[in-house]
Amino acid sequence: MNDGPPMTERASATEFDAYLESVKRLVREKLIPAEPRLEGQETLPEDLTQLLREAGLFGISIPVEMGGAGLSMEQQVRVMFEVTRASSVYRARFSTTIGLGSQPIRYNGTEAQRREWLPRMASGEVTAAFCLTEPEAGSDAGGLRTAARRDGGEYVIDGSKRYITNARQAQVYIVMARTDPASKDAAGISAFIVPAGTAGLSCGPADRKMGQDGSATSEVFFDGVRIPAANLIGGREGGGFKTAMRGINHARLHVAVTCVGQGQRLLEEALAYAMERKQFGQPLAEFQMVQGMLADMRCEVQAARSMILETARAFDAAGEAQGPIIADIACCKLFASEMVGRVADRAVQIHGGAGYMRGTVVEQLFRDVRLFRIFEGASDVQRLLIAKDMIRAAKK
Repeated sequence: MNDGPPMTERASATEFDAYLESVKRLVREKLIPAEPRLEGQETLPEDLTQLLREAGLFGISIPVEMGGAGLSMEQQVRVMFEVTRASSVYRARFSTTIGLGSQPIRYNGTEAQRREWLPRMASGEVTAAFCLTEPEAGSDAGGLRTAARRDGGEYVIDGSKRYITNARQAQVYIVMARTDPASKDAAGISAFIVPAGTAGLSCGPADRKMGQDGSATSEVFFDGVRIPAANLIGGREGGGFKTAMRGINHARLHVAVTCVGQGQRLLEEALAYAMERKQFGQPLAEFQMVQGMLADMRCEVQAARSMILETARAFDAAGEAQGPIIADIACCKLFASEMVGRVADRAVQIHGGAGYMRGTVVEQLFRDVRLFRIFEGASDVQRLLIAKDMIRAAKK
């Protein structure tokens, strides 16, 4: 049964609340109990992926006229707070589609591109992979070397990408490539839609990572990949970085949300263990130093939750004019990703030796959440972005 929100019109408050309750049940009854199945897996098992499709999670950010749920950013945030109480691997299976994959096409694509790809993404039929990072271009997106040259009615793409989430599971790739070989910055970058199976496109083996079992990343190679010129997103060259940022800002806010969901789960696990585990004849929760750690965890999770909700409302109010809140999104991503690292560390500390053992929830989450301070813009990149925005505002 599909418990997703209505797909013909924006869900009312009552309908959304009912949908949110169905997501909570999914997390509680299906996703959390299945977490042990993720260990050692390259990607999410198909039956669990199907549960995400049936819940409408692939389409939460896609407009109703394109087959999605058309949720506001605040509604997306509230849904994702619940989904990410379970392993963040579940979120990773559809996150590239709802953010980095669909949003560039939604906001910058042609009408034909929207109608071809967005309905299939919303249903979960198509998983999108976002190809920006390269061996020599990570945070410095303007330094990418993958090139696309025009050849009659086609573009030919050559280059490689690294650390691409869901690359081996994707049916379509959103690819950033340099179309102006004379440029040395982001102005010469364009964005392309490359369907899986295109000749010359291949993926490397799944990367071996510290955590995130069940969420694959890999290299993607482009060796003379030919695509129709109609696959240039928006139909014009040079708009690739703007196109990428539309998806990246959406993704950064969702990463911040994920950190809150994971932080909440860590807090729940730590509190339950502290109530149950006894030392010196009394539960750990009775010791003031443990109480202090629990209190700090709750405060930090609540602070991140509140700032993300406020920024989500500003996102909705801004509409197309996203510029003024980019730094606020960076603040959310920075604070929440650093926060969940501290919360995870305290959760392991409260568990003591048990928290260091493989097979415990907090040990797995401790490894999983370390990623969030790195991807979608590392913490120091967020600090630079925030500071530059402050300086610009002060000069005005």
